Parts: sequence; structure tokens; C-alpha cells
Amino acid sequence: MGKRDRDTNREHEADREKSYAGKAPREFQDAAVLVPVFRGAEGGLRLVIVRRTDHGVHGGQLAFPGGKRDARDRSLRDTAIREAQEEIGVDRGHVEILADLPVVETLTTGFRIHPFLAKIRPPARWTHQEREIAEVLEVRVAELASPAARGESIGEFPNEPKSRRIAYYRVGPHRLWGASYRIVTPLIPRLLSEEWEI
Repeated sequence: MGKRDRDTNREHEADREKSYAGKAPREFQDAAVLVPVFRGAEGGLRLVIVRRTDHGVHGGQLAFPGGKRDARDRSLRDTAIREAQEEIGVDRGHVEILADLPVVETLTTGFRIHPFLAKIRPPARWTHQEREIAEVLEVRVAELASPAARGESIGEFPNEPKSRRIAYYRVGPHRLWGASYRIVTPLIPRLLSEEWEI
């Protein structure tokens, strides 16, 4: 990550802190996401990202497969793997957890998200959960790393007193922003430096 990116991220965090100044702390609900990565036929790294259907609080957004912890889950890792299996049909036996990534909190929706980077063997055909998942995307990491993929817009949120800047990645006609953006941004240079054997 370059100096400009770091400075931009600091500015976004400062804006977020100001927006919530004086508000009472809230309870966060634990959730987990799987951050699936694999090498495509050409040898390049790809992240698996889903586009959610239009219903629900995250309707239409790009995200990683995941959700809230269930009583049957032995751990948050289990939550991430189970949700990925249910949402996009990843075989549990073809998932290798590589790292626990930094936790991300969403002040707007009140989730504490635990991301788990996982090397996967993708199925021949994605079988996504049609009620929740509109599309499964295989996104090239090298494309996300390109400066042309970065953008900013101004957005307004119901629980915030003023509009703020939203940084995002362009993924085809879609935008990857919010918690997923915050997961991906520090991860890209680590993947490109081949920190893990994938």
C-alpha cells in the first residue's frame, strides 16, 4: 500500500470517528466471513466475492461469503466455512484456512466481522444460494491492485449526521466498499508478495 492510500485510509477513519463522536458505544454482534483465494488457470490469484440479492440490509452489495455465528458452530472459523458452503457451494474438504485476518467492525450495522483467508479448490460450477446470492465473482487480485480500480464517492447513511467519503474498488460494473473494502485493502499487498503458498 502506497503513502497516498495510507493517508486516504487515515482520513476516512478520522471522518468516521468524528461522525460517531459523542454517541454511546453499541453492542457488536459477531459474524465471520471466508475470504476464498485460488490460482486461476493462467496462474494469477483470484478472490471469490459474492454479489448479494437485493433484499436485506446488505442488498445488492459485493461481499465475502459469511454471516452470523450459529449455535451449531464450534468456532467462528466454523461459521465462515459453513456459510461459504451454504452460500456458494464450496466443499468443506477443499478449504484450507491460511490466516485469521484483522477484525473489522461495522458501526452502521453493528457487526464485528472475523475474516478468515482460505485457499480453496473452486468447484467446476458455482452453486450459489439463490435467495441470498445473486452472483459469484472470481476477481483477479492484480486488477484490484491497479490504481484504475480505485475510486471515491460521497454517501449518506441513516445513522450518521453528515455525508462522508466512501472509498471503493471497481469490480466490473459494481463497487466493492465498506467492510469488504477494509478487509481487501491491507490484504492485496500481502497476497502479491506471496506471503502464503497458494
